[in-house]
Amino acid sequence: MVRKIILPAIAGLLVALAGYMIFSPESLTGGSEEVATTTSQPLMAASAQEAGAADVGEEADATEIVVDEMVLGDPDAPVTIIEYASHTCPHCARFHDEVYPELEANYIETGQVQFILREVYFDRYGLWAGMVARCGGPVRYFGIVDLIMENQREWTQGEPQDIAANLRRLGRSAGLTDDMLDACLTDNAMAEALIATSTANAEEDQVQGTPSFIINGRAYSNSEFSRDYVTILDTLIAEAN
Repeated sequence: MVRKIILPAIAGLLVALAGYMIFSPESLTGGSEEVATTTSQPLMAASAQEAGAADVGEEADATEIVVDEMVLGDPDAPVTIIEYASHTCPHCARFHDEVYPELEANYIETGQVQFILREVYFDRYGLWAGMVARCGGPVRYFGIVDLIMENQREWTQGEPQDIAANLRRLGRSAGLTDDMLDACLTDNAMAEALIATSTANAEEDQVQGTPSFIINGRAYSNSEFSRDYVTILDTLIAEAN
């Protein structure tokens, strides 16, 4: 079944998790395999202790960090699809393996659909994956997401330091340098902003699980869209014309 979202508790849960990893400069520069250390200080712990888990959004707003919307396709396309997905969700990986390639080739690249991917973070690993995917900017984002989804079963295996190393290897295979990855994975302020933005978007669109889709303002479940996406999109395109 799809992974269910319980809102608004998800932001507080992520911040409160004691298993978050801080990437130290020493470990990050110690070689390609010695990439991370686990400490007793969770990611974003300092701000959470000072402000409380419920204030994560306020902390992110205070830094004025802009979280870019990740978009493919013609902005004037008659259909806009917003997908809510988690990088650690098996059903999201299956959608990106079985449905998304045809959707991209037949609708996005032909100018009929604008596609927006919004990340949902169920766990620290999904957040790390999102930070790696965004590390190359909008141009490389979707290519890195493809790698993350295609290799989900492999990179999610092991202890936290193993998973961090796996994600870094995927990033390097996409052309990211160690310096770029170091900077992205130690950016706690961006992590806060990502969580705050993700939570706000999911609340606004009343997202209950992943993957979920908002198509021209209407919500569709994964099973409904994956089964009937051709009919759904062709109908909307015909109506627009």
